[in-house]
Amino acid sequence: MSEQEIEALIDERGELWLTLAPLWLEREPRESDYAHMIKIIERHDLSLEQLEWIFRLELAPVLSRHQLSIAGEWRTFDENRLLTQLVVHRRRLKGWRRSFWTLFSGLTTMMTRHRWNELMTRLMRERELTL
Repeated sequence: MSEQEIEALIDERGELWLTLAPLWLEREPRESDYAHMIKIIERHDLSLEQLEWIFRLELAPVLSRHQLSIAGEWRTFDENRLLTQLVVHRRRLKGWRRSFWTLFSGLTTMMTRHRWNELMTRLMRERELTL
């Protein structure tokens, strides 16, 4: 992947990835966190299905490792390091790797699924209100 392709990927996904990453933090998201996530999601104009695949295949494989690390608590993250990890993962997300992460996405999303469901419920409610 060229430098331009990496920059394009970060331009396309970086803000969304960093906005959704707190779903994996040790603390429960606050009302303001969910409101901010919805604002950013709406800026990207993605369907619920597209968001689900970003959650399952792009974010969960990388961020779930932080939850399971020996370091224990994970209250914050280094945004540059996280973006680098997400870009590397996304670059490799082809062929058997895509199939692997699709198959195991239930495990990698398990600890965060309740937060994701809450976010999607709020997003659907917001979208209904704006129709």
